[in-house]
Amino acid sequence: MKLSWRPLRTLLPALALALSAAALTAPEAAAAGTTAGSGWNDYSCKPSAAHPRPVVLVHGTLGNSWDNWLVLAPYLKNRGYCVFSLDYGKLPGVPVFYGLGPIAKSAEELSAYVDKVRDATGADKVDIVGHSQGGAMPRYYLNFLGGKDKVNSLTGIAPNNHGTTLSGLVTLMDKIPGARKALGGMTPGLTDQALGSDYLKKMNSVPDTVPGVRYTVIATKYDEVVTPYTSGYLSGPDVRNVLLQELCAVDLSEHIAIGTVDRVVAHEVANALDPEHATPTTCASVIG
Repeated sequence: MKLSWRPLRTLLPALALALSAAALTAPEAAAAGTTAGSGWNDYSCKPSAAHPRPVVLVHGTLGNSWDNWLVLAPYLKNRGYCVFSLDYGKLPGVPVFYGLGPIAKSAEELSAYVDKVRDATGADKVDIVGHSQGGAMPRYYLNFLGGKDKVNSLTGIAPNNHGTTLSGLVTLMDKIPGARKALGGMTPGLTDQALGSDYLKKMNSVPDTVPGVRYTVIATKYDEVVTPYTSGYLSGPDVRNVLLQELCAVDLSEHIAIGTVDRVVAHEVANALDPEHATPTTCASVIG
């Protein structure tokens, strides 16, 4: 069996981003737009007629509510959206690196957060945008926790909707007796995403989509974390599956970059949020 160790290397940018975020002082965080009144997570923000729904950003595994969104949150805020982001899936004693708790429990946290945003903004529904686990976990909220009545759209950036082999590492884990159970006891948010998990069996027992919610999936063929990348695609009505390289053939973003720094993706997210005013996403969107 041939294994690739490249997935481990893809985690390094995420770790670097998280460490940089953790090192920010309060003034620096405010300058970056991470505090109320200076950018996103401004609970005094009221949605406009042009953008009547707040956007809730859901970070990926090992991310948090600001390091994952240092590009996309200001991008959307500058275009007139009320933008919010939450931390979820925290483990006791583990700072900064979130999304490690049981995914079903994280979906409950998302449910409470969406209610908080709706109460603050007066909006009936929100639009959700998530990266990696954050693009897939909201489906549990929509399917099992009543979220379908509170959400207009879900846009997943490299979401792990149907499980990952992690370029063969899941196969290796299953060849080591007790490894999956041991790892799941420490970081269930990781093993819940592995192909064959009980969590995924429950998710795959129901249709990919729920009526009344519009879905967009943006994937990259260079994804080394969600493998194969097509496992992120959804089936059903009101679904649009997008391959990044069909928008910009020379875009080399892999799993981390597609959700954290890629402005071509940011443009396509804006299109997903407001399809009636969508404009073509191309390589030139990086300067848009």
